[in-house]
Amino acid sequence: MRVLGPIAAVSVLVGCVGVDTGGGKGGGGSAGSVLPSGISSAVSSVAPTPVRPSPKASTARPVDLDAPAKKEIAMQLISSAENSSLRWREQYRYIQDIGDGRGYTAGIVGFCSGTGDMLKVVERYTAARPGNILEEFLPALRAVRGTESHEGLGEDFTGTWQEAADTDPLFRAAQDTQRDREYFAPAVRQGKADGVGALGQFVYFDAFVMHGLGDSPNSTGFATLRARARQRAALPAEGGDEKAYLNAFLDVRADSMRRERSHGDISRVETAQRVFVRAGNLTLAPPLRWRVYGDSYRIG
Repeated sequence: MRVLGPIAAVSVLVGCVGVDTGGGKGGGGSAGSVLPSGISSAVSSVAPTPVRPSPKASTARPVDLDAPAKKEIAMQLISSAENSSLRWREQYRYIQDIGDGRGYTAGIVGFCSGTGDMLKVVERYTAARPGNILEEFLPALRAVRGTESHEGLGEDFTGTWQEAADTDPLFRAAQDTQRDREYFAPAVRQGKADGVGALGQFVYFDAFVMHGLGDSPNSTGFATLRARARQRAALPAEGGDEKAYLNAFLDVRADSMRRERSHGDISRVETAQRVFVRAGNLTLAPPLRWRVYGDSYRIG
């Protein structure tokens, strides 16, 4: 983990998602959320649009983001934005208050004490290993949900988080499962239904990580971003052009980020994902070159 430099800390680690109500990291997990009509507030039930195959479509099955090699690329891309490193497996132990009003941010996709997803990680870990070294902090994590408070946590908690990450594979597995169930799997599922390939599915995943599913007081959720993009361009599953739709989605996301407290830097959109769209790399095939927050990265 690099030491945060002159760039505001909130622009380096911005991946907290409120999971209790579908709200994004713009607000606490206990805040209410507003979803567009027809989209459930449950992350697991984002309403898919049925795919209408084109008679000219290739019979070759595309490689989706949930293929192991593509998922590895996705995590490296996420880590470049969340942790300024491609070494995403080193981030299980990461924990820091980055001053964004969400308490501690930690782990492989930036779970936050203030939004409730950090609590879910520790609850999941405790279900797998009762009596673990983080279990004693569950009451404090429940108490600080929806706030930026460290009460009952502090250095004892941050040190214990790192110890668990370093020593217990079940804790790392709890982070993996929380990432997959709340963010990765819903994003890939919706991407497949919308007719976008591996790149589009990653675009969705990154939006889930940063914004959550539903709107919160300080963040526009994925569901709203998708609805706004559909007003500008047709889904590929409905016969629309994939590049045109992805550009529309990135346009509305960048517009929303510019207005949000902690998302003013839009380089993870404009000098990363947009680069791939413009190149027509809809399968997210290496080699990949991009920049986030001024740093350059390469895969392949």
